[in-house]
Amino acid sequence: MSKEGTDKEKTGTEKNLNFFFKPENIALIGASPNPEKLSHTVLESLRKIGFKGKLYPVNPGYKEIEGLKCYSAPGEIEDRIDIAIFAVPAKAVLEILKGSVENIKGAVIVSSGFREMGAGGKKMEEELRALLKEKGIRAMGPNCLGIYDTISKVDTFFIEGEKIERPARGGISVLTQSGSFAAVIMDELANEGAGVARVVSYGNKVDLDESDCLDFLAQDEATKAVALYIESVGDGRRFLEAASNCVKKKPVVALKVGKREPGARAASSHTGAISGRYEAYEAAFRKTGIIEVASYEELKAACKVLNRYPPVAGKRVLIITDGGGIGISIADSCEEAGLKVPELSETAAKRLKEKLPPFASVRNPIDLTGSVRDEHYVAGLEEVLSGEYDLAIVSLLWGPPLLTEGVAEKIRNFADSCGKPILISSPDGSYSRKMASAFTDFGMPVFFTPESAVRAAAVLCRGNGKLK
Repeated sequence: MSKEGTDKEKTGTEKNLNFFFKPENIALIGASPNPEKLSHTVLESLRKIGFKGKLYPVNPGYKEIEGLKCYSAPGEIEDRIDIAIFAVPAKAVLEILKGSVENIKGAVIVSSGFREMGAGGKKMEEELRALLKEKGIRAMGPNCLGIYDTISKVDTFFIEGEKIERPARGGISVLTQSGSFAAVIMDELANEGAGVARVVSYGNKVDLDESDCLDFLAQDEATKAVALYIESVGDGRRFLEAASNCVKKKPVVALKVGKREPGARAASSHTGAISGRYEAYEAAFRKTGIIEVASYEELKAACKVLNRYPPVAGKRVLIITDGGGIGISIADSCEEAGLKVPELSETAAKRLKEKLPPFASVRNPIDLTGSVRDEHYVAGLEEVLSGEYDLAIVSLLWGPPLLTEGVAEKIRNFADSCGKPILISSPDGSYSRKMASAFTDFGMPVFFTPESAVRAAAVLCRGNGKLK
């Protein structure tokens, strides 16, 4: 891990970050009625998500914006401001902070033009840090998107909802240095029917970093699991402490990027990050119990599955499909991921044979064939309760003529009562997407490739510390 920032003092004395995640009011510095301005998009984002607190536009050029009284400076606002969103150029951020801003508790600085821009920007960021410390303001950013929060209904993202779909409420919280990563994973999770609790894009980390956020999320009842996208960690000891504490209370999964020289070089120009040796991160993840994933797709699969299920005690997978070839592919992927695909016992196979079509294979994978009916899937799933398996992957191909849309409800009802994870794999076609909502609308994740379902299963099994 990098030593950069290890001696960095926090800019404020406030350690309780509730005002960031449960704000009663928000000031938008640089507010504008011009739809082409980022600040206008932020105002629209806050209104669309349904923020219930007070909104204070700040811009000396206007008396009113969108029906809201506009203030010429943040110091004119009589309230103590929980979050001040800075949507002005980098130099203007510094000038505003030199004024009367003592009523600001927390700042989300979306402005770029700081450390990521080289020596000149780094000097400006040091001045920014000094000003924030002088004023006692806790800060997120700069060079970030800030907070998307389905609990407190806060959305500081300056990307229009028509371009990046916002997820509904869920149980996973995402922490990321990269704003683009936050936007992409939010859009894809929303498109695939998965929700989030909170998403935090913290950018250059002039003050708040992943460790501060982990401390908050460890205590956050709305967060059931945490996903981390990491370019660099400044204070390794602090991270180990925060991560260890959080992992004791909920699963934490991480994707480390910049592991090789080209990626590390890109991270430096992106957020000004100094990545450090990957081996140090690998050791930190092992020591703290963080589940490390190797790719974006694997992290997305982890977000979807941890929204619904906690880690399991073993690694034995039951595979059920109505297409033999897909079942074989899933079995191969399971073995490659370190999962086990044990055959059914003779007793279980004999019991199941009596319930399935005559051509069905009752080994593992269980191949229900094209003669499958809705009830056959549930008959196969009942073997999960036999004690021989820890979770099941159900591959639904919607072609068999006797299979109806009612199969989704039958599988859902079984999943709600069985107490073990049931992962749905379904092709990414238009009809399959329609049917996927019959699961996702009720909180069951659907994976649109066999490999992503296996990745999700592996995350659940790695969370128990037994799968390396």
